[in-house]
Amino acid sequence: MNASSPWWTKVQHQDRRPLLIARGRIKSAIRAWFEAQDFIEVEPACLQMSPGNETHLHAFKTEHVDTDLSRRALYLHTSPEFAMKKLLAAGEEKIFAFAPVFRNRERGRLHASEFTMLEWYRANAPYQQLWSDCAEILKIAAAITGRDVWSFRDRACDVNRQCRRLSVEDAFREFAHIALRDTRTSQAIDRDRFASLAGAQSIRVSDDATWSDVFSLVMAEKIEPHLGSGEPVILYDYPLREAALARPSALDPSFAERFELYVCGVELANGFGELTDAAEQRRRFETWMADKQRIYGERYPIDDDFLAALAQMPPASGCALGFDRLVMLATGAQRLDQVIWTPQAAAGKQA
Repeated sequence: MNASSPWWTKVQHQDRRPLLIARGRIKSAIRAWFEAQDFIEVEPACLQMSPGNETHLHAFKTEHVDTDLSRRALYLHTSPEFAMKKLLAAGEEKIFAFAPVFRNRERGRLHASEFTMLEWYRANAPYQQLWSDCAEILKIAAAITGRDVWSFRDRACDVNRQCRRLSVEDAFREFAHIALRDTRTSQAIDRDRFASLAGAQSIRVSDDATWSDVFSLVMAEKIEPHLGSGEPVILYDYPLREAALARPSALDPSFAERFELYVCGVELANGFGELTDAAEQRRRFETWMADKQRIYGERYPIDDDFLAALAQMPPASGCALGFDRLVMLATGAQRLDQVIWTPQAAAGKQA
């Protein structure tokens, strides 16, 4: 797509149309696969009282005006997670959604401020079941496009090959030459030790970077570019500090039941064995919002209704997959805006 003219010109649209038609066929095939396993498709509301509470997620804020002219702040959600977990608490057991989600401060080859997230949950299922789900979704997309080998930024991946399963500890050792366990003691994390080890690998770490910030830097610079070359990779056993909304591992509670799926160096999915400890989830939210206030000068409300539902939720596993990224790789497109029907125009350009 030529960025110099709008997406809605006939020439531009004709170039993108085959990719968009493939997008619809991939969505239909995935929907049929879920329905064949007795999943229910749900439609989570986009407007929420809290958009999500992770430190580095940025939301779009709006205002609701009621019939009595009273006003309250609402947000476009950054994920349908809170709403879908409430449905699990209500009694649903196998649900999925193709949900529009909204994230501010995100734009680029692999990012859009509005995009589609495929999210699904299985009640009373181990989170390893989601690894198999991800592998099947890759194969479905490949079958629709007739492309088994996907490529991006000079990296190729045969998505019909068995996923490589790689722990975060092993990935740090293999690609960054860092023993992640050396950055923690039995009592606490060792941020300075971690920063020193990262610096030895030519990673620039600012003085105010936290342990989690260093973790993200090493992941982005040394590890993620290598993941998903040749075969898809399931990266699992994240340190508990990077657990997000995942529960601690039953095998080692210093790790979390969290995984990510990578293809061609691109993160496609993020999945959890879901945390149902409402008190622990509140503690994490409060910590993240304190960090957001310190870094960005803002914080988002904590959804007490969600925490109440969380305490009633059955054991479950869930996964969020970037549907636009999946389509981009499956069709051979090189940017998200090539596979989004009505992409947002760049600032200063006509939409």
